Amino acid sequence: MADSTDTLQSLIINTVLAFCHSPENVLQAASAEPAWDEPLVGFAGGDDDIFQQYKQAVGAFHWMPQEAFALAFPEAPAAAHDLTVVAWVLPQMEATKADNRREKVYPAERWARARIFGENVNVSLRRKVVAALRDAGYQAVAPVLLPEFGTRPSEQFVFASNWSERHMAYASGLGTFGLCDGLITPKGKAMRVGSVVVRGSVAPTPRPYADHHAYCLFYSEGTCGECIDRCPVKAISKAGHDKVKCNNHLERTKPYVREHFGFEGYGCGMCQTGVPCESGIPASRLASPGAAQAAASPV
Repeated sequence: MADSTDTLQSLIINTVLAFCHSPENVLQAASAEPAWDEPLVGFAGGDDDIFQQYKQAVGAFHWMPQEAFALAFPEAPAAAHDLTVVAWVLPQMEATKADNRREKVYPAERWARARIFGENVNVSLRRKVVAALRDAGYQAVAPVLLPEFGTRPSEQFVFASNWSERHMAYASGLGTFGLCDGLITPKGKAMRVGSVVVRGSVAPTPRPYADHHAYCLFYSEGTCGECIDRCPVKAISKAGHDKVKCNNHLERTKPYVREHFGFEGYGCGMCQTGVPCESGIPASRLASPGAAQAAASPV
């Protein structure tokens, strides 16, 4: 096993980049166009206090990194300080965003494909990273691929997963949350996230923010709120994101996708497109010293 933290970091980043540049990153459309644009990668120490904060805020069911790792390796549990959480951001392609920007109620075909086939790509990427680490002598697990992964009722958040990949990305310096609960990253809010936990040490990515809403203009400056108007079912308001309304709308998009695009799927993405944070940190936030540059630095 390599013992250099730089070597481990390079292995992970190069694996993610190589996969995203490969034919496996495909939208499953007739043109075989890529599902995802150039990724971001970040890291957080397994013993970061933020993971305990997640458990306290979300519920006792939310896994600490060592809890997820122990489910995969019960015979060889690891201490928190021996683990690193890896998170990546997969930005939507410009063509996908442009198509969805024009929609008002139902997703564009590219967006629906990205939600289904693009997430299949993300699943393959999780497995690819775990396999590359295993081949290099490291134990690793993708928590969302564990059979125990799922959602639970949450007193504060209605329902929540026991491993939130958006929160792993936040912990790894890759972005902060917006009014609609989406993660605003240096590549924007129109994206998906993946993560793994590895037994090994990589220097944590700096978090260039002190507040979990720092990049959202509504919370940080009292302006914007454009995602409120973009939501077709009024699931977003100044009070935040109504998950029940949002989820009900997603269910209603299934027959639309089936009838219009010819595959089983769903999607929306209105609050992620046609808004100032679609493709980056909103302009007035970029004035914060080094914010975007620091957040984007891992890749």
